[in-house]
Amino acid sequence: FLLWASAMLKHATSPIAMFQRRYSTRPLRQVQRALDEQIIGHAAGKEAVLLALIAQEHVYIEGPPVVAKTLLAETAAEAAGLSFFFYQMHRDTKLHELIGDAVILKEPAPEGGELVRSLTRPGGILTAELCVLDDISRAPGEALNILLRLLNERQYNGPSTGSESWQLPLRTAIATSNPSDPGSRYYTEPLDPACLDRFVLQLRSDGAVSAGRWDEAARIIDLFSEGQSSKPHRDHKVLQNGAAELQKATAAHAAVTVPLPVRQLLLKVLQQLVQKHGVNQKNSLLTDRTFLVKALRVMRARAVLEGRQECTAEDINILTFLTTFRLPEGIHAKIPRIIAEVIHKGASSG
Repeated sequence: FLLWASAMLKHATSPIAMFQRRYSTRPLRQVQRALDEQIIGHAAGKEAVLLALIAQEHVYIEGPPVVAKTLLAETAAEAAGLSFFFYQMHRDTKLHELIGDAVILKEPAPEGGELVRSLTRPGGILTAELCVLDDISRAPGEALNILLRLLNERQYNGPSTGSESWQLPLRTAIATSNPSDPGSRYYTEPLDPACLDRFVLQLRSDGAVSAGRWDEAARIIDLFSEGQSSKPHRDHKVLQNGAAELQKATAAHAAVTVPLPVRQLLLKVLQQLVQKHGVNQKNSLLTDRTFLVKALRVMRARAVLEGRQECTAEDINILTFLTTFRLPEGIHAKIPRIIAEVIHKGASSG
């Protein structure tokens, strides 16, 4: 264990640095190339979307308007050959706007007269493989509750289905929202923690100018000063390649293993959060589903992105995506250091 943990600590990299390796060494290179062509910066957001596509999980991105949140999802969907659904949530969002058209049928009643039935013609989230739910926190409670159940169960039971359940082809949903910080100019009411927990991967996003990333801002200016279309055309063969890559990555994900030493390190990180950093039910959302089940799915997705058939200690860094809004901000900021300390301690005591 000592040699193994020491090697993993030596070669561990941050989530963003890991994403920036060469396309030729990683799966989904067609999708990654499309994301880099269309979106400058936002390395963490790109990796979160790729991890979600492979693990078939959902993503929540919080940030001010016009920071490429929607473009990120649209580009990934097109490059991976996925059917796409976008909806801008609002206070009066109705369920049928999300699941398809409401159809009124009139039929003769057996005893005479007329029988009127309301049916749903499937559409929207019921037929899409990737969907973007923009400004999700604005959705009214009734629509939001059903929506979150659809995301969780990936099946629909309604008046139109009779006794059957409609299985959704949905692979990944990406929900976006303006900042929930009361001091933000774009403040919006935060999602209920239980609702937010449906989105396994979570991150904050910001713009190059507001964040002071001037090299990135200069690259954006250079890109759009060339008079190029903001959305380059991709031929059918390219889209087919992207779809094939995703299918291959999905199959690889099912075969990835998580060795016992890696599982032990993950558990030690969680123990540190509770015992040393004061994480509890009052200040955090540290659920078994997310951190004992979903975390392993995302770790295996990272291994696939790295072209490995086995998880290593560096894959525990996916906790940076899982703790963004589940832990107090100050503790979340320490996650990379906490992970590094646990790995180092394991190597020293191995």
